[in-house]
Amino acid sequence: MRARGSHADAHAAPVPPRQSLVVIGNGMAGMRTVEELLALAPDLYDITVFGAEPHGNYNRILLSPVLAGDKSMADIMIHTREWYAENGITLHAGDPIVHIDRRRRLVRARSGREVWYDRLLMATGSNPFIIPVPGHKLAGVIGFRDIHDVDTMLAASRSGGRAVVIGGGLLGLEAANGLQRRGMQVTVVHVTDSLMNMQLDKPAALLLKQTLEAKGLQFMLDAHTTEIVGSGHVSGVRFKDGREIGADLVVMAAGVRPNIALAQEAGLHCERAIVVDDTLQTFDPRVYAVGECVQHRCAIFGLVAPIWEQARVCAAHLAQKGHRRYVQAATATKLKVTGVDLYSAGDFIGGQGSEDLVLRDPRRGVYKRLVLSANRIIGAVLYGDVQDGAWYFDLIQNRTDISTIRSRLLFGEALCKEAA
Repeated sequence: MRARGSHADAHAAPVPPRQSLVVIGNGMAGMRTVEELLALAPDLYDITVFGAEPHGNYNRILLSPVLAGDKSMADIMIHTREWYAENGITLHAGDPIVHIDRRRRLVRARSGREVWYDRLLMATGSNPFIIPVPGHKLAGVIGFRDIHDVDTMLAASRSGGRAVVIGGGLLGLEAANGLQRRGMQVTVVHVTDSLMNMQLDKPAALLLKQTLEAKGLQFMLDAHTTEIVGSGHVSGVRFKDGREIGADLVVMAAGVRPNIALAQEAGLHCERAIVVDDTLQTFDPRVYAVGECVQHRCAIFGLVAPIWEQARVCAAHLAQKGHRRYVQAATATKLKVTGVDLYSAGDFIGGQGSEDLVLRDPRRGVYKRLVLSANRIIGAVLYGDVQDGAWYFDLIQNRTDISTIRSRLLFGEALCKEAA
């Protein structure tokens, strides 16, 4: 437990009563904010955390390696129950908040427990988007979002059989890779004509598809799911063109939606997500929000780097050291599939006045594309050779003038520095 002030000096100034901070959501965004807050103002709040899942905080990003068998659940736990106790935090795991009364400043959990707050932090995350086609509620149709989903996939994979993953983005490909490595025959269904179309250009997407096909994955691109087939349990997937494929498991990885139902019910201002300002404060000055449930300057977030920065800024304001502002920055993407090296950052599409530098080496399976505008890199796509990804990302973030190294840029940091 954290010390509540010393009793050694009877004449010492009285310790002010702690404020009450309630955190809704026991995931990575909320707990990172709490960590940052404890570092800045360890004695300012009595902290109470409510989480929907019945355990401590874990690294959701590493669910894919757990599915693939590269990590165990113990490996991905960030905060055990002991951590909460050691830091004087009251954790109510498996008891989600069902109602917020902003006028009385209290929250009510599913169990009926009520807690009063001075400040409220919403970190409700997002929900998997389950495509609302006929059959989407059949047994064997799941999202890929939490430990329970991974347990369901692992149980299904023990019987072998056929899995269909709907969604050829980052999460879908990681799910497909894990299930295939667990012994299932996997088909990835994607609505556009190229994989990871939000992160990759078409040449890189084609290289990725070829690599994954060589590993045994199958793909259906430009495929529109119209029905999940089955009687009680899923048995197949039907498409707009009339085709149908068999399935013992269907994993929906077609994106997520910010989890804002509780915020909406409480009357907080929401658009696509909970609207926050540069301090991560909602329209109610006592209520803050971080992570995948927030909308900042029209943008919503799914990658860890911007969410960590949100946590840092939000914690500073909760700690009453409010000199920080959240500023959106370029983000980078990597794929966690064994044997696939892929890196994407910034604006890889480009626009009016932008130009591309491209390197292709089909024999080595290497593809690099840098998007330039006004002598600066604004985007990068790397496949097969990603060792300079972080360097390119720094150049993008720092808006570095690359005019003196332009001719060597594609060959990486070492050659550029050697010539400098």
